[in-house]
Amino acid sequence: MTRDGIADLVVFAGTVVTMDSDPATSDGAEGVAIVAGEVVAIGNRTALQARIDETTRVVDLPGAVILPGFVDSHIHPVFGIELTRGADLSRCRTLADVESALRAEVAGLSPEDWLLGWGLDPNVFGEEAVSHAVLNSVAGERPARIRFFDAHAALASDAALALGGVTGREEFTDGSRVVTDEQGRPTGYLLELQAIDLVERVLPPLSFEHRVDALYEVLLNMARGGFTSGQVQDLAPDAIPLLTAIEETRDLPIRLRMSPWYVPGTPIEEVVRLAALQGAHGRHWVVEGVKLMIDGTIDNGTAWLHEPDCLGESTTSLWLDPDQYRNALTELDRRGIPTTTHAIGDAGIDFVVRAIDGLTEHAATHRIEHIETMTDAALAVFMSSKATASMQPTHCTLFTRADESDNWSRRLGHARAGRGFRTRDLVSAGIPLALGSDWPVAPSDAVGILADAQLRRPHDDPTAQPIGPDQALDAMDALRGLTVEPYRTIGRTGGVLRAGAVADITVLDRDPRTADPESLGEAAVLLTIVDGRVVVDAGVSGVRGSSRGGRR
Repeated sequence: MTRDGIADLVVFAGTVVTMDSDPATSDGAEGVAIVAGEVVAIGNRTALQARIDETTRVVDLPGAVILPGFVDSHIHPVFGIELTRGADLSRCRTLADVESALRAEVAGLSPEDWLLGWGLDPNVFGEEAVSHAVLNSVAGERPARIRFFDAHAALASDAALALGGVTGREEFTDGSRVVTDEQGRPTGYLLELQAIDLVERVLPPLSFEHRVDALYEVLLNMARGGFTSGQVQDLAPDAIPLLTAIEETRDLPIRLRMSPWYVPGTPIEEVVRLAALQGAHGRHWVVEGVKLMIDGTIDNGTAWLHEPDCLGESTTSLWLDPDQYRNALTELDRRGIPTTTHAIGDAGIDFVVRAIDGLTEHAATHRIEHIETMTDAALAVFMSSKATASMQPTHCTLFTRADESDNWSRRLGHARAGRGFRTRDLVSAGIPLALGSDWPVAPSDAVGILADAQLRRPHDDPTAQPIGPDQALDAMDALRGLTVEPYRTIGRTGGVLRAGAVADITVLDRDPRTADPESLGEAAVLLTIVDGRVVVDAGVSGVRGSSRGGRR
């Protein structure tokens, strides 16, 4: 063999899972050879020895399992830097827990600092109305703001509301709302992005340099969690400068595909701006597709349901005129721009899937995101519409409960909660289903997602009852959700290992096809490789970690 056949990197393990439709590619394979960021050979040790000389880096992980690099189909790494400022409230179960965490946080602040927190679960309020009373009690005259776990709501103290000039009489171009009491005074509860921004825009910003380092660390933690790529469902205002600054001195830890928002209520001319962004790229990031939202969240009463929730909320779209969404989708499709639409409530899902079904050209792939409570009628249209799907199994397992005592289930009632998170029904209907985390809403933890998708409960809580166990995925469908399907759901091919494939690889200490799901949730990520470059090596960088996020 000539020197041209010598590999830059060879990884040996016990098993290679290619996810290729041709099973012969992995029969007896024990390793992969990589040249210039591309897989050039998959085979047994004897065959791959011919690819090795003194210049080749060899990584030998006996008994390990080589897999195509995992893809998190829904992340917000840049916005997540802001969303995770301050005290981590994601493990708080009661208002007393919240108060304790905030008092610990405020003890370390300077007089001029805001009191901040994130990951708040609305279940801590129980049957009480959501209000900023605990914030005012702890913060006093200090401005304070905490974000709810789903990133669609915030609580602001009286001092923060005053700085933002919030009166409760604001009007918005979408379904955002400043919640007020019976006297018309703001309660501090801010629903959806335009309302939240009233306070966010007066929050002291982090420096650009801090954000560069923070973003790199977020992405590195995602790599430690097993991911080699992430589909970013936004394009934060400074995302491109931040990524450019990172790539001036180092490579990104994972690949990023970023889809800018089409904000509800924005005129149709916005399509021109979004089209101009398509294809902007760096070494390992690209702008591709557009993210839309038809509704908000069930937990905050801003989803779009056919019938009101138990509090009389979640009755409308975020678009004051939903036909404007249909017009935007049509124009994006005409230009061949793929979309992903956030749709959580049954009416929202129904509207979006019918809008996709009604497209005349179908010039691009259109994906529906979250799909939390769906009717049989919507599923039937889904099957004919050519729409694809993306869901987050840990949103079910971490934020709802089998006994329906959680806020999400109480708001929906038994019948609609029983139609929740229908992953199995979508896969059985032949609809491509990608899986992800929605970080920082939930941890960007690949093996945790794989395990919970099969268990329908937290893999690390054997006492928890499964939630809708008939909707559990089997091991291979879950694995497809992190490998092949993230590409197929956006109209691409990928997520397989074969000669000529990009060398994005995840190596685990056990086989996700055969491991018990509880055991799988504790699997170690031994290696991640991006573009032929070792990013995470557990033998060097320590134990598996995952980007922090809400956790029950």
